[in-house]
Amino acid sequence: MKKSILLLFTAMVVSQCISTQLLARDSILKTAARSGKFNRLVSLLVAADLDDALSGKGHFTVFAPTDEAFSKLPKGTLETLSKPENKSKLAQILKYHVIPQTISVPKNQPSHPITSASTLNGTPVKFARNGSKVRINDSNILDRNIRCSNGLIHGIDSVLLPAEKDDSIVGVAKQAKVFNTLLQAATTAGLAENLQTKGLFTVFAPTDKAFQKLGQKTIESLLKKENRDQLVDILKYHVVSGKVSAADAVNAMQAKTLNGQKVKISIQDGKLKINQSTVTSNDVMAKNGIIHIVDTVLMPPMKDKIKTSSQRKGHH
Repeated sequence: MKKSILLLFTAMVVSQCISTQLLARDSILKTAARSGKFNRLVSLLVAADLDDALSGKGHFTVFAPTDEAFSKLPKGTLETLSKPENKSKLAQILKYHVIPQTISVPKNQPSHPITSASTLNGTPVKFARNGSKVRINDSNILDRNIRCSNGLIHGIDSVLLPAEKDDSIVGVAKQAKVFNTLLQAATTAGLAENLQTKGLFTVFAPTDKAFQKLGQKTIESLLKKENRDQLVDILKYHVVSGKVSAADAVNAMQAKTLNGQKVKISIQDGKLKINQSTVTSNDVMAKNGIIHIVDTVLMPPMKDKIKTSSQRKGHH
């Protein structure tokens, strides 16, 4: 009994000593500032309003670019990111250097036990070992396991830059992977750039299956250089200026397209219809507009000079 009490007391003392040591350490922000190697990072964290988070309670791992690492960035990059209008973008880049858990980097382990981890940015980073070196993405980890009261710091020799997500109409369409023909047609017609960089637009977007209803020969014909004007005309018939939700479209009952002609909007058998095409999914949001997915390519009235393969077989 006495032995058990003695062991318990010893454990409590050891635990208290460990807790005291942890409390004695400074936060991630203070530790980074005190080191003298991460001055640029500290100033950017303050500018992005992330300093409080990394000064308070929590368990974080920060992959900290040294001042030398920041100097590798193209000239003017830091100045641009430090502007008030770019504060959100700066915060996302800095969050890409922070993992919301404590991850130590062993020195002599043959391979890093973790191959990837999700960052505060929401985008994962990847780890790899090359000999005695451990890399995070394309950056080498230098100073390892700098312990702080709320986590760890690992110094790195390059700034980590997350791949920029394209949340434009074109970007959202690419991510869906069912609009390959539409994207190819928009690029051929010279309309893709506008749908990626300008707006607001509403797009009635035919899927690859919708285009296949036209027949492969018709698709190939439309994509030919000599038929570019007709392709532009057809594609513009799928685009409305402004952001029009499905509810707004039903209330309007029609919409004027960039082609100059109007499409008819109705509810038939409980389904939303654009002319005779059925909307299979509506209100897909993009940064510069909205997408309504349709199951049939819309052909402008009186301009439908190209017949589908099936139509050619049935008519002369």
